[in-house]
Amino acid sequence: MITIKPAELNDLDALAILFDGYRVFYEQKSDVSAGKEFLQERLKNGESKIFVALNGAGKMTGFVQLYPIFSSTRMKRLWLLNDLFVDPDFRGQGISKALIEEAKKLCVDSESCGMILETAKSNEVGNSLYPRTSFVLDKEHNYYFWDN
Repeated sequence: MITIKPAELNDLDALAILFDGYRVFYEQKSDVSAGKEFLQERLKNGESKIFVALNGAGKMTGFVQLYPIFSSTRMKRLWLLNDLFVDPDFRGQGISKALIEEAKKLCVDSESCGMILETAKSNEVGNSLYPRTSFVLDKEHNYYFWDN
């Protein structure tokens, strides 16, 4: 049994460990305490929405973090699904799909025009998952990045 709920400040210890696993997956240096501080700021300031997955024993097994942005052409809120991670020991149980469904519910409840995400071309699991959860790969637009 999977339970999805909004993250709260008292979830930070377990969430920071998962967040660190996510960052390490994307080849960043492990830093649980800095990750905890980062997540705490997002939650305290209402700068993101984070949902966590709990298994039947109450263990946190995954999370999704979304940031609000806006579409000027649609004149509505748009959500950026920035982070999605499931503990490797709990993969293959539908947790990612459940987290994505909760993110979709947030989009509907906030009357947004949709949700966008980006993942590495080498992320085979993600590139298989997202189309199965109704995301459509945008092949028409270029993606540019400026790094400071």
